[in-house]
Amino acid sequence: MARVGLIGATGLVGAEMLHILEEREFPVDELRVFASARSEGRRLPFRGGEVVCQVLRPGAFVGLDLVVVDVDDPLAAEWAPVAVAEGAKVVDNSAAFRTDPDVPLVVAEVNPGDVDDLPKGIVSCPNCTTMVLVAAIAPLHRAAGLERMVVSTYQSVSGAGQSGMHELADQWDKLAGRSDDLRRAGVTPGVIEAGEVWPLTIAGNVLPLAGSVREAGYTSEEWKLVLETRKILHDDSIRITATCVRVPVFVGHAMSANLSFGRPVSRAEAVELLAGAPGVRLVEDGHGYPTPLEAAGIDPVLVGRLREDPSNPGGLDVWVTGDNLRKGAALNAVQLAELLL
Repeated sequence: MARVGLIGATGLVGAEMLHILEEREFPVDELRVFASARSEGRRLPFRGGEVVCQVLRPGAFVGLDLVVVDVDDPLAAEWAPVAVAEGAKVVDNSAAFRTDPDVPLVVAEVNPGDVDDLPKGIVSCPNCTTMVLVAAIAPLHRAAGLERMVVSTYQSVSGAGQSGMHELADQWDKLAGRSDDLRRAGVTPGVIEAGEVWPLTIAGNVLPLAGSVREAGYTSEEWKLVLETRKILHDDSIRITATCVRVPVFVGHAMSANLSFGRPVSRAEAVELLAGAPGVRLVEDGHGYPTPLEAAGIDPVLVGRLREDPSNPGGLDVWVTGDNLRKGAALNAVQLAELLL
């Protein structure tokens, strides 16, 4: 049994973590949940009872074995070391420690052994987009040595938290109402005004810039995918270029990846490798192309549209999708906590 703390319990991912801890029958002897001051005293359901939200303070982690962190980077950078100093091991879901060479970056099905060495007492979870993609490409990399990847992502609004989901829902409602009015007037419906989360309207639209613009015009989301993939796969030589796109989907990230290897990989070999990969479900039956809606609420990463690249013999094209709140964040954090136990 373990005494566990959860920082960020009232967020989208925090709520999903509580659900997964119950679902997987995690051996919790004591659970302390932490949130912002406005949520202090709020009661959250857990295992037929309730846990009461506390605020972060020195001494809050004394006696805990594990602390799972899901808050913004500055808070995580401040409080994760405090939890370690007070005797706990930390699973961090923020980006605060992902590039720290003394903090392993782990996908449970890909590099679980990395949790055995925690110089700072912290293990980090990758970005939700990286998490979904790496689970699918790791078996191919192990077999043939991934040399280059060109990837385009299609990221749901829940990646921006509850505010992103609310903004899309509000815009869809307004867009539907305006469309009815305009159709009755014989006018083609237009778009509605932008909200606060994104500078342009997200409903009925796609925004080819997810994250903030950084070096060389690439965004923070794109650089995360590049750097985190290399770190998880222990290979800094992999050449990666990415375009991250925000799409009007509530839950579920998807990506299209073109892969080049150190030796030719046939579709048949890739099917065999992915069919037995942990945490991956190859979708070949039915329509053959898994969607974010199908991935929502389940553990596996879904892979489909697996094709040999006619422009690059020996290369592959692959479509990957997964639940960014579940496998992309909450589930992996709980899996890492299980590994630490």
